Amino acid sequence: MAVRVVTDSTADLPPALAQELGITVVPLNVHFGTDVYRDGVDITADQFYAMLVSSPNLPTTSQPSMGDFLETYESLSEDSDGIVSIHVSGKLSGTLNSAEQARQQLQGGTRVETVDSLQASLGLAMVVIAAARAAQSGGNVDDVLCAAKEATVRAGFFGLLDTLRYLEKGGRIGKAQAFMGSLLQVKPLLTIRDGEAHPLERARNRSRGTRRLYEIAREHAPLADLAVAYTTTPDEAYDLAERLRPLHPTGDVFVSQLGPVVGTYLGPQVLGVALLTRG
Repeated sequence: MAVRVVTDSTADLPPALAQELGITVVPLNVHFGTDVYRDGVDITADQFYAMLVSSPNLPTTSQPSMGDFLETYESLSEDSDGIVSIHVSGKLSGTLNSAEQARQQLQGGTRVETVDSLQASLGLAMVVIAAARAAQSGGNVDDVLCAAKEATVRAGFFGLLDTLRYLEKGGRIGKAQAFMGSLLQVKPLLTIRDGEAHPLERARNRSRGTRRLYEIAREHAPLADLAVAYTTTPDEAYDLAERLRPLHPTGDVFVSQLGPVVGTYLGPQVLGVALLTRG
């Protein structure tokens, strides 16, 4: 039996990659009025963004329940040596709290460890992937837990946004509030630091912002892992991934569309880079 790795849907992991690495994903929820959709299960990202730009009211989100996590842990504990459950920053969501409550309620003696990634989206994915690879290499719970915690220090996410409107309305703007009122025609570049959104730079236009994403990744080299995120501009994302390929140790830069929960706060026209520096 192996150690199992659990995360939540804000990691925005491509389903094929999650399956390949044996990662179990617990979905958050998106609410459009009275309609509730499980992130990545009941609604696709493209369907969500079409609704987002046409709806007069912004959607809201909610964390998985303690019961959702407990059911997951009970199922996985039947054929595992332990579980490491890694989640979106506790400053951005109550998801980690639900996971921790489930950990405390689990019966049967299976060891479960929860980890605050201090990240979101593909920044979280970088941490989860590092832990899953440690598990696939035969690591025990302590090995996988150590890999996850060590990766939280090396993971980074940098995003080029079209607007801060969604982040502000969703109440997740954090330190990036400093950008409000001074953007006009410029495009904000944000990062996740200490579990919150922080302002990074202002780009005069989208082209310059995209170039800065490339430069930021290059400035963090040497890298252990690298990925590109987007909401509604896949061609732009794949072009950037191709440029970034020489910075990856194997050239395998994966591209992922940000899902409905993260998209609720970032909006359309987002492009981002996630990376893991070498230890």
